Amino acid sequence: MKYLVSILLLCAAMHAKTFAEAAAAAPQPNAPCQPAFWGIENKIDLGLLGGLLAADAFTTQRGLSQGMREANPVMRPFVTRGTAGQAAGSALGYGVAIGTAYVLHRTHHYKAERITMRLMVTVESGVVANNIVGIR
Repeated sequence: MKYLVSILLLCAAMHAKTFAEAAAAAPQPNAPCQPAFWGIENKIDLGLLGGLLAADAFTTQRGLSQGMREANPVMRPFVTRGTAGQAAGSALGYGVAIGTAYVLHRTHHYKAERITMRLMVTVESGVVANNIVGIR
């Protein structure tokens, strides 16, 4: 629980810093404006990704209880520690996803940001579907 709160606080600090930077830097009169990172598109994509990560966590723990094993070697140490480990691993994965999209946004790679977000949602959808098929 401490780790989840720490991650949430770090996300809030990052979000507050973005607002402070935006307020301090007034746009030039004729300069093209940069699209907002927390626009409706990213909110939807990140919401979908969060829901899929929750579904992945649930189906993974269900599969482990039925004798299956985690296929991802990076997540295996987390998910074998139960629900708390699964939550920590999912939070880390979600943070990496948000961080990747944010870095692409800040470096003005908007198209790559959109493609990356959709690719992450698609891959996670496939993982959840694979877990559901494996459980049945």
